[in-house]
Formats: sequence, C-alpha cells, structure tokens
Amino acid sequence: MDEGHSLITLLVTGFVLAFVLGLVANRLRLAPLVGYILAGVVVGPFTPGFVADVHLAPQLAEIGVILLMFGVGLHFSPKDLLAVRTVALPGAISQIAAATGLGWLLGLGFGLDHAEALLMGFSVSVASTVVLIRALDERQQVRSPTGRLAVGWLIVEDLVMVLALVLLPIVAAAEGDGGLAGLLVPAGAVLLKVAAFVLLMAVVGTRVLPGALILIAHERSRELFTLGVLAIAMGIAWLAYAVFAASFALGAFVAGLVLAASPLGHSAAERSLPLRDAFSVLFFVSVGMLFDPGILIERPVAVICLLGIVVFGKAVAALLITWAFRQDWRTGLIVAASLAQAGEFTFILAGLGTSLGVLSTGTHDLVLAAALLSIAINPFMFKLADRLTPAAIASA
Repeated sequence: MDEGHSLITLLVTGFVLAFVLGLVANRLRLAPLVGYILAGVVVGPFTPGFVADVHLAPQLAEIGVILLMFGVGLHFSPKDLLAVRTVALPGAISQIAAATGLGWLLGLGFGLDHAEALLMGFSVSVASTVVLIRALDERQQVRSPTGRLAVGWLIVEDLVMVLALVLLPIVAAAEGDGGLAGLLVPAGAVLLKVAAFVLLMAVVGTRVLPGALILIAHERSRELFTLGVLAIAMGIAWLAYAVFAASFALGAFVAGLVLAASPLGHSAAERSLPLRDAFSVLFFVSVGMLFDPGILIERPVAVICLLGIVVFGKAVAALLITWAFRQDWRTGLIVAASLAQAGEFTFILAGLGTSLGVLSTGTHDLVLAAALLSIAINPFMFKLADRLTPAAIASA
C-alpha cells in the first residue's frame, strides 16, 4: 500500500465497508454500529487480507470521540434529567456500582490485579445512549414516562463517565507510582483546573459563543455556519486539553452544553450532524481495527462470563433498583432491557485504559467482545421484557 495515501485508503475502505456491513446489521434489526465495528475488524491486522494503516486508527478515534462528546452535550437535557432525578440519579449510580463490583470479582477470578479488574467492570457498567434511543424510537416510547426514565438514567451514566475520563489518567499515574497515597494532591489540582475551565465556559462561554453563532448566522452561509460550529467544538476541546489539563472529550462535551443552551443550539446540532455521524462511524471502525476477534476462540468462557454481567447482571440490578423505588413491573423490565448492553463509553474507556497501561490488550479485547455481543443481543432483551409483562403473561 502506498504510504502517501494511507489515510485516503483507510477512509475509502472504512466508509465503504461500514456502509455495507452497517446496512446488513440494520436489515438484521441490529444496531448499525455493530456493522461499523465489524468493518474495522475486516481491515484490521488480526484478520487476513487487506490491512489498513493501524497507526491512523487512534487519531481518527480521538476525533470521533471529540465529535461524539460534542453531540452528547448538544443533546443533553437538564429538564428531562430533573424530571426523573429521584429515580435516575441514585438508580444509575447504584447500577454502575453493582456492575463494577461484579466485574471486579470476575476479574480477580481471572487473575487480574485490582485496578485492571475494577476498570474492566467499570467499562461495561455504562450502556449506549445511541442503542437505547434507537430501541425506544422503534417502540415509540422515547417520550413515554418509561422512556424518559431510561434516557435520564443513561444521562446520569454519561455524566459519571465524563468525570471518569478526567480522573482515570490521574488514578493510573498514582497507581504506577506505587500506590494511591499521593492521589489527592494531583487529583485536586486537575479538578481545580477542570472547575476553572467549566467556570470560564459558564461565565464567558455562555455570553460569547451564542453571540458568535448569531454573527456567523447573519452571514447567511450554511457552509460558514457549519464550519463555525465545528471550529467552536474542536477549539474548545483543544483549549480544555492544552490549557486546563482536561480531556478533549470533556472540552467537547462542555462546548456542546454551551451551544445547546443558545438560541441557535438546535441549528448547531442539525448542521454538525453529518460530520458527527461520519466521524462516529470512523470511531467505531477504529475500535474494530484495534480488536482481536481471536479472543472469542481463545477465551470463550471469559467472554460469556463478562457478557453475562453486561446482559443479565445489569438487568437484574436495574430491576431491583426500580422495584426499590416503587416503579411498576413493566417500567422495571423496560429499564432493565435498556441497560442490558454496553456502548460508546465502554469503547472509549477501554481504549484509554489500554493506552494508560491499566488494561492489558487481552482484557481490552475481552471488554470489546462482551460489549459488541451485548449490543447484538439487546433487541432480544426488549422482546423478553415484553413477554414478561403482566399483560403478556395474562394473555398467554
């Protein structure tokens, strides 16, 4: 392969294969991102045939993470979260703790150290908002009380994961230095910088950026408006990373929050959507390129055990939590089915954990295998939830 055109070759093969396999996945009633990840597996170094430039994958994944997080911020709804906060907030935190604890115990059983086992469990404790919204939309339940609870629950999970992206490098560095005794000082320093960044965006960003968008809109150029939105997203992400020692992901998320609250927030979300979709596809292709499918043959028991935590452990935890908060049986089943999968943050955390040396390559592949299989299985979990509802049981 011509090294001078490796990026073009990767983009062409990635987009074409992602489209074909994403279409196949969609026809099979699976989330298209399953097809996107498989496209990456096909052009990755662990399968025969053409191999794309693997060195480009992490960079494309980073851009994909920035735009994914920008989209999360644009669609974050404080109003929806506040409406279900009494159940979603404690419920999400309890469910994350339960899944992390189960993963930690499983990891210790596999001989992992405490840090790696905890991160393995934590990585699979969060569900995919993209997969959830698609499932609820197909069932016309996005705006139902149950749908709002499930979405609010995942919003809390997303917020926890955003915080984790900030703290994980600090914890990894402290662990590498021989313990967590010196964690408080560096963690406090970084959190102060992050707080300064968030305060700057809350005070200055909310006043400057909406006005800047309005000025750009007055130019009456769709191209300039779209470019302006992306420049703001990428620029703030870089500012967070280079000046405030935060992550690109946090910067992009905050940029999305600020623009979402502006009068032109809806237009910003709409205009940036095509590029966000394109790079999110490349993100999942990049994830697939770094995934060794041989883990399914080499460690099938480990994959099945971790998959059991994702699909059944999280579902049972959600059922118990919703029952404790006096939700009805049907609501508990739908929330349980919604959480019985892993998604974008799973891939982001697994990749970050590997780059920091916390997760081994084998554990990284194990997490990805369980996440991918859980997304494929998720539609059947909703069907199972329907069959277990009182109305379905009574008519049986």
